Amino acid sequence: MKKRRGFVQLAILHLLKEESMHGYQIMKELEERSNGAYSASAGTVYPALQELVDQNLIQLDTASDKKVYTINENGRTRLEETAIHREGDFWVEWKERMMWKKSEESIQLRAAMERWETEFRKAMKQSRGNPDSVVELIAFIDEMTNRLKEKSTR
Repeated sequence: MKKRRGFVQLAILHLLKEESMHGYQIMKELEERSNGAYSASAGTVYPALQELVDQNLIQLDTASDKKVYTINENGRTRLEETAIHREGDFWVEWKERMMWKKSEESIQLRAAMERWETEFRKAMKQSRGNPDSVVELIAFIDEMTNRLKEKSTR
């Protein structure tokens, strides 16, 4: 499964809106804004920065001895677009999300999801060439999806 960096990218855009920074500054600031709940790694931040450059949302200045990243007009527009769908302060949500990801409940949910995914892949493999089994598996997935929808609307 591909690691998603969308929320980290958004956080980087928010930081660069405040001021231009080099990669290490960004990593330290992300960690600080989460009160230490998020430990930024080069393996996450630098690919996210490269994706932002590739998407033309930030610019890279290599004129100095350190690579400095700056938000551009496209990046500012992206922040405005995402602000429409958000309520409250981004950094409050950042901290809450990072603290949740470190919580025991979140760890248990991710482990349960991994177990479910393993079993689901086995069931898919066993369903190959068996249309009745495929229909049964789809019905099961639809039932679980509906139960989740009901739970989220309570």
